[in-house]
Parts: sequence; structure tokens; C-alpha cells
Amino acid sequence: MTTFLLVVLGAAVGAPARYVTDRWVQSVHGTGFPWGTFVVNVVASFVLGLVVGGPAPHAVAALVGIGFCGSLSTWSTLAYDVVRLTEDGTRSFAVLDVLASVLAGLGAAGLGFALA
Repeated sequence: MTTFLLVVLGAAVGAPARYVTDRWVQSVHGTGFPWGTFVVNVVASFVLGLVVGGPAPHAVAALVGIGFCGSLSTWSTLAYDVVRLTEDGTRSFAVLDVLASVLAGLGAAGLGFALA
């Protein structure tokens, strides 16, 4: 039960953080590219790399790794953004979004893991 509550608590912080960060980053850039989604996914990947790469206790892994990072990252929104970009005729942005998100996410997770 304790693990469940830690995941819920982490998610309760991560989800609003995702929304606020996404809206703020998108308002700053104001382009058709979904920068907000990109940023939250890369940040969540980095933080998750830190958590799994270090000697994090189970409670920290549940709270931060599963709860916070799981709700901060938004890969379903990435998929939606790619469909939207494709439908809008900006296929180059759609391809860039997929490639950059996957590569930057993997790189950020690897960097976090290495730093931990």
C-alpha cells in the first residue's frame, strides 16, 4: 500500500508540472513545433536516468521514477502531436518531433544514468 501511495503522490505533482511546463514553454516559443511536450519528455527521461542509475531506495524509485516521471512524461501527447503535425501538412516537423524526442530522451536518460 505504501508503494501505491508514493506513486500517487509523485503523479499528483508530475501531472500539473507537465501541464504548466508545457504551456509555459509553448508560449515562449510560439511555433508550430510542440516544444512543451518535447521538453517535459526529455526532462522526465533525464530524471528517470538519475533515479535508476543511482542507489535510489525503493520509495524514491516509486515516488520519483514511477509517479513523478510517469506523469511528467507524455508520450501519448507526442503521438497526438505527430498525428496533428502530419494532418496539418507539416510532415517534416512530425518526423523531426519523433526523431528528436526519441534521441534526446535516450540521451537524457543515459546522461542521468551516467551522472548517478
